[in-house]
Amino acid sequence: MKGVFDIIGPIMIGPSSSHTAGATRLGKIARAILGEEPSQVMVRLHGSFAKTGRGHGTDKAIAAGLLGFSSDDERIPAALTLASAAGMKIEFTRRDFANVHPNTAVIEMVGKSGRKASVMGSSIGGGSIVVTQINGYQVELTGEYATLITIHEDRPGVVALVTQVLAQEKINVAFMRVSRQERGAEALMILESDEPISHQAYDIVANIPAVKVAMLVLPC
Repeated sequence: MKGVFDIIGPIMIGPSSSHTAGATRLGKIARAILGEEPSQVMVRLHGSFAKTGRGHGTDKAIAAGLLGFSSDDERIPAALTLASAAGMKIEFTRRDFANVHPNTAVIEMVGKSGRKASVMGSSIGGGSIVVTQINGYQVELTGEYATLITIHEDRPGVVALVTQVLAQEKINVAFMRVSRQERGAEALMILESDEPISHQAYDIVANIPAVKVAMLVLPC
């Protein structure tokens, strides 16, 4: 049974929960995955995002999220101008990704430090989102939980080292997913937790020698 807030939808700057609120959350979670403010961004819009996104303000919404704005921020209509003023270069193109949700975007980013990240995500209605790819890895991330993401060496013991850090911090893991592109090379792990993940825990994980990249994504 749906509650009243599921029916009414999120508090947001309109006009569309999918094209605006969800798009803002996609931009915001992409920024969190990059781990810093982007300086250059290529956004590839698919399906309905590509066809009607500009009229619904999807481009402004994604830019707002990349600036770190929430879906109820009154600055969303001016986000493209604000991004340019902040030195963030954003380019939007249309792309057909075939069998994906019609409200899908791929956000490819370069941070001010030179760090790179690519995120594919969809706005699935009512302001809800799902991230389906990070740097080419297949994932399923909703942004509803505090999340620790690692790219690490695919060898025994690494997963245990990371989960031990969370256990010592009394952080309960709600969901865990591990994927890899090639055996013995690199693997990606997503840990979603019931409790907030402290920056101290993140720093410990980031300094594990086998962990190449660590990302802390707070609920958005």
